[in-house]
Amino acid sequence: MSTYLISDLHLDEGRPDITRAFFDFLRGPAAGAEALYILGDFFEAWIGDDDDAPLIDEVVRELSHYTDTGVELYLMHGNRDFLLGTDFAQRVGAVLLQDPTALSLAGHQALLMHGDSLCTLDEEYMAFRRQARDSNWQQALLAKPLEERRAIAAQIRAASKAMNSRKAEDIMDVTPEEVERVMREHNVDTLIHGHTHRPGRHNLDVDGTPAERIVLGDWDRFGWCLKAGKDSLELIHWPIG
Repeated sequence: MSTYLISDLHLDEGRPDITRAFFDFLRGPAAGAEALYILGDFFEAWIGDDDDAPLIDEVVRELSHYTDTGVELYLMHGNRDFLLGTDFAQRVGAVLLQDPTALSLAGHQALLMHGDSLCTLDEEYMAFRRQARDSNWQQALLAKPLEERRAIAAQIRAASKAMNSRKAEDIMDVTPEEVERVMREHNVDTLIHGHTHRPGRHNLDVDGTPAERIVLGDWDRFGWCLKAGKDSLELIHWPIG
């Protein structure tokens, strides 16, 4: 059986085509998989496990059916859904992963990350990331009424879009030195992440040892996944719609 890794679906009620594509993926290529890893930004925004939006119920129903078939499901926080909690994970039969998480995959020692922490040149974003990961800040936000949290999430998305429009492309990409540092720290030869929306495979040299960085694509015009077999890693994409 194969293992699949995806990220950056940005599920949102305004993008029903992406939701349908994801459900088709669960029922099609990923059916009968050994495991599915979702490496962050599964949702465009997450305002708390008590969100009562219809989309959430749809996703819970589909993922519950999926894990009931015996597939192991793993979720990692992204920069959009950093408030995903244990209640949601339990409802869908998933395990929440730490970022980063090291594991053995297709004969490689791999490190799974969302990828935002690798963009160290984006100092403005890194400051927000530190704030958003602070437990006191999160608790204060989750204590607010749902409608207020929805408004705050919309404000954060609008501010992020405005900030990114002013930034150079290289600032929003990963910092090579940080990539090498985390791979060296965790003693891995393969790094798998999303976040940047720049899918591809990059050969590296870490302290004289061949290594690879694999970037998962965001789901927009195409769906993207990494398929891991017994001894192979295949980055796959297909048209949506």
